[in-house]
Parts: sequence; structure tokens; C-alpha cells
Amino acid sequence: MPVQRADAVGPLSVAVLMELVRTPLAGGQVKCWERFAAAAASLDPSDLGVDLTLYVLGDRPRTEELSPAVRFVALRPVLSTALLTRRGGVDIADAAPYHPVLARLLPRHEVWHLTHTMAFASTAVRLSRRGRRGRAGPGASGPYAGRGAGPGPGMTASVHTDVPALTEAYIRQSVNARLARVPGLRAFDPAARCAAILRSHRDRVLRACDHVLVATPSQVPEMAALVGAEHVSGLGRGMDLDRFRPDPGARTRLAALGVPPGRTTVLFAGRVDASKNVLLLAEAVRRLRARGADTHLVVAGTGPDTDRVAACLGPGVTLLGMLPQERLARVLAGCDLLALPSRTETIGNIVGEAMACGLPVVLPHGTRTNHWLAAPGRDGLLVEHDTPEAWAAALGLLAGRPDLRAAMGRHALATARARHRTWGRVLCEDLLPVWRRVAARTAPVSGG
Repeated sequence: MPVQRADAVGPLSVAVLMELVRTPLAGGQVKCWERFAAAAASLDPSDLGVDLTLYVLGDRPRTEELSPAVRFVALRPVLSTALLTRRGGVDIADAAPYHPVLARLLPRHEVWHLTHTMAFASTAVRLSRRGRRGRAGPGASGPYAGRGAGPGPGMTASVHTDVPALTEAYIRQSVNARLARVPGLRAFDPAARCAAILRSHRDRVLRACDHVLVATPSQVPEMAALVGAEHVSGLGRGMDLDRFRPDPGARTRLAALGVPPGRTTVLFAGRVDASKNVLLLAEAVRRLRARGADTHLVVAGTGPDTDRVAACLGPGVTLLGMLPQERLARVLAGCDLLALPSRTETIGNIVGEAMACGLPVVLPHGTRTNHWLAAPGRDGLLVEHDTPEAWAAALGLLAGRPDLRAAMGRHALATARARHRTWGRVLCEDLLPVWRRVAARTAPVSGG
């Protein structure tokens, strides 16, 4: 139902601040919000009850209307991270502390939803504090007293990526060779220090929010410490079961992409860099092949470690680069299993997509991606240790047992169909209620 607010008529105006460059090959966070936007656009505006604007970064200002109530607005970055990420794999963001164009646009919206912690988020926090400052009066109490309580925009956030952990892994990969030559720098540990700075900044941004949504239950305690447990809830990820599904003909089409027939194909999808532990996976596959296993790695993605993966495996790997969603779905359906050794994921949507295609998945024990599994050991495998030998053993078990692999794939598919919600359901069950509650709490009430 449409939101009924005492101070406004019409749908609730929501701004989603997705400060990443939006391209057809952008990463999972961009794809996530594209799916939410498409789900919102498919609803009748009177049923949606929200006027939704998603702000992204682009090479020029432009607006793309998905429906009368849903649109993407692209803004130029003030300080692009393109030069820092020129080696590929990491989405381009805006590192500026303030975005003046966004600052002029935000006041037209009633709820601001943060999805990152850089330029767009910093701008929103600054404007929110300026707008709420002093309105609550001295001695204010209540759920938002510690965050600038009073009339003003409602501000929510969703945690999509562990940016501090990702940054630490990226810096270690970039400067590790230099650190080895300078003991003083190694003791200084710039990667850990940068991660700590980013974590502190992230926490300041999230403390300013009225509500924080997290991808998995394991994130709740950390966020609850910032905003209070009553202001934290889950934000699931949807699944397009029409796109991601078993396809008996997909395996034949893999040959056209250079994948040798008759091999046990292990798929990795994502950034090819240290943050995803892809070299660990490559070494595990290399060991299996050295022992005579007919195993082949398929990589859908790009990044600074692409050449090292190729050098490690030679003809034992097929590098497909970045794939649009439709092609990725068919590649998934054609492979035998998915392996994702990353420990920096907050959600790992590729895991759910692989399961929906009927693939068993192999994941590190104790990571947030484990939540996709209903019964570890039946619909997927968890690897206890981050060593090539442990991963080789897990992959070898499935490679050497086609019957086990098929049974696990059937259980994975059953889990996906029984437990994984559509994007529309997640939008209506997780996002819209939070936006409505926050708007009702922060909007000024008309006097009698």
C-alpha cells in the first residue's frame, strides 16, 4: 500500500546512493540494485507506493527511466578511483569527500539509502546532520537521539561489501613485493592501517543511519553495536529462476568457448585477485591435474591475477573474461561445480545462482556465503582450511565421484527452489517496510 504520511501526499520519495560506475559488466553490487530496480518497475506505482531514484556514477549526467516511478540517474564522479583500479577487477567509485551535484539533488527525497561509504554516503551524512542539527532540542531521547534525532530525511544503509577487508587484500597484492625489500614498511603494515581507517570511516557513516540492513546473520552483532539491535535487519538477495536454471544443452555450447569436452569443469566467477583467493583455487586444480585428474578450471571474470592463473594452469584453464548475466547463466549451467574460495564476500550471489543451475558448490568453512546452503555436505561442500591441499581434496572428491556430484547438484537445486526468494519478494519483504518505517519516524507530524 502507498505510504500515508502526515506531511506529504503521494508516494514516498526514496534515493538509493550507489556510488559505483554502472556498466553491463559491473560487479555484484550494481547487479543487485539493477534487479531491485527492475522488480520495482514491474509493479504498478500505486502498489509500489515509492518513487525510486537510484543514483550511480557515469561518464556523463543522464537519466534512464525504467517506469514512471523508477529511474537511474548517473552523475560524474568528482574524484574517480579509475586510476587506482586500472589493473581491472574492482568497480570504479568516487573517493571525494563531498559531491556537490548530489547535494543539490538529495533534498527532494525523503529517504536516503546508502549502499557504500564513499562520496555519495559522505555527502548524505553531512547534509543529514546539517538538516537535523538542533531540531531535537536539548535532552532529546528516543531511538534516534544519538544520531541527530528530529525531523529530516530518513537515512538507511545496506552493507554489500566488506570494503576494509577488500582494500586490505588489494593493497597487500599491490605492494607486497616492495614491502619484502623494506623491513620498516613491512612492520608498518600499510594494508592493515588503511583497512582500519576505512573501517572507522564506515562505522561513522553507519552510525548516522536510522536503520542498517545486512546480508547475513553473522553481520548483525557488528552493526547492532553501531546503531542498536532494533535498527538492524536482513536484506536478502533475490534469484531469477527463469534465467538461472539447469540447461542440458549448455555443456555442448561450452566447447565453443574453448572448454575441452569430457573434463570435470570447475567454475570460478568474480574478480581475479587476491581478495577472492583465486590463486589458491588455481594451485588446487594444478595439483589435481598433476595427479592425473581430468579437471579443468573455467574463470568468468578478470583482474590483476589473470596472467598468474594462466601461468599456473596453462591448458588447464579457460579464461572467459567478464560475462553479461545471460551468458554467465549458460556457462554456469554447463559446468560441473562452482568453487568460490573468497573470504571477503558478504553474500556471494553467484553461489545461489550456481545452485539454481543444479551445481554443487565448494566454499570456505565459516564464511558468509555458507548461508546459501540448507544442509552442508548434501547441497554443497565446506573446506575447513585455506590450503591448496585441502581445496584439492574437496574438489577431487567431487571430480572423482560423478554420482556424488550429481546427487549434490540435485540437492542444491532443491534448496534453491525451496529457499531462494525472487527479487520482487525481497524488495517487498525486506526493503520497502524499512523505508516506510524510517520515513514515518523521521517525518515532522502535522499539528492539530
